[in-house]
Amino acid sequence: MMTAELTVLALAGLLQGLQFAIFSVLANLQVGPKMAIGPRDKAPGLTGQAGRAQRAMNNHFEGLILFTLAVLVVTLGGQASGLTAACAWTYLLARILYLPAYLLGWVPWRSVIWAVGFAATMTMILASLI
Repeated sequence: MMTAELTVLALAGLLQGLQFAIFSVLANLQVGPKMAIGPRDKAPGLTGQAGRAQRAMNNHFEGLILFTLAVLVVTLGGQASGLTAACAWTYLLARILYLPAYLLGWVPWRSVIWAVGFAATMTMILASLI
């Protein structure tokens, strides 16, 4: 049976796939199909929601690296607990909220939401050492 932390990691992977799809649609609408299917040797800079979707997606890739590390050390170290499960779910909720916060320009809430997810990840890593 999977731990809660591993379940959340799987869901976070699906969320990343969804973010990639949203980014792709918005980017293709902005640059057009000729640019989208071409080699993009001189890719245009994306603006507006397409640019925000790209930055949110890239930010999740960065956060997902640390979250994956947190899940691995908690799970392989046998340190899964109610605290680490709550942190994992908090991370996922923060990442779910981060996308609309970025797309809609929620200032300063986007940064607050990011900080909550980051703190949850760091708490998991610290919990694995105790």
